[in-house]
Amino acid sequence: MGLGSNIINFKTYKILKMPAFTTRFLSKIAESNQDSLNYCANLVRQHDYENFLATLLLTKAVRSPTLVVRAFNVEVARIQDQTTDSQTAAFRLQFWNDTLKLLYKNDQTLKNIPANPIAQELFKVCNSCKLPKRYLERLITARGNILKSKHFQSLEDLEKYAEDSVSSIYYLILSISDVTNVHADHAASHLGKAQGIVNILRSVHVASYHKTVTLPMNTLMKYGISQENVLRGIDNENMRNVAFEIATRANSHLEKVFFGFVNKTPDRWTGLLNSSMGPTLYLYYPQLKFHLQSCT
Repeated sequence: MGLGSNIINFKTYKILKMPAFTTRFLSKIAESNQDSLNYCANLVRQHDYENFLATLLLTKAVRSPTLVVRAFNVEVARIQDQTTDSQTAAFRLQFWNDTLKLLYKNDQTLKNIPANPIAQELFKVCNSCKLPKRYLERLITARGNILKSKHFQSLEDLEKYAEDSVSSIYYLILSISDVTNVHADHAASHLGKAQGIVNILRSVHVASYHKTVTLPMNTLMKYGISQENVLRGIDNENMRNVAFEIATRANSHLEKVFFGFVNKTPDRWTGLLNSSMGPTLYLYYPQLKFHLQSCT
């Protein structure tokens, strides 16, 4: 069975890319006077457009809560780019840790939640969907760890970061959809790892601009590539071998999603995974294929 047979029709994705489609969606939110939800949707559209498109394919009941979760993720992910002062970044992450404690406090009410649109909407979603707190905490912790270490020592460390920062979002989407199935969990885990690894490959040049090397140190050392080589954007056989090894790991996770777990889940759950992940794969799978082919 081919990879394409398991994901959404790509014509649907192309329709979603039309500005008029996303504008109509956001207009419906605005018309309902849900200013804080509109803020969340716009934040995701501006800073996480690919996943914004993927979210539009979800059912109406799942779509808005998912946008809130993704807005929360965008907010904590942007902290490391909004300031060069590590202490300021740590304070901002602590704000969200403290906010989570408030959200999950017994008998909590909306009036006691910080006057922040994301916090306000997240409180509503946490209450209505019973979101597991641990996955929201992981989104914060993953970014805090990056602020401290600035790099990954091994490919396994990168996988752990991808699990915490991307797979956690898919676990939350499954929770919003009231999906409890071990195969769906495994599919979400592997897809999150694949997406997270590809994100790192895609961000090499951006990270280099900030004088940061996010490729695993052990993999660089294995092929004799220094951090300076990465920062200078060197392109040689050894650098391509580094990219190939990292892309291969991401590709193996994608194969596990489609050939190992998705076909073991009931149609309702498979449809959910396809809707939330299909556009992501439309973008990431060709990039992985490019990395793998260009490195050989």
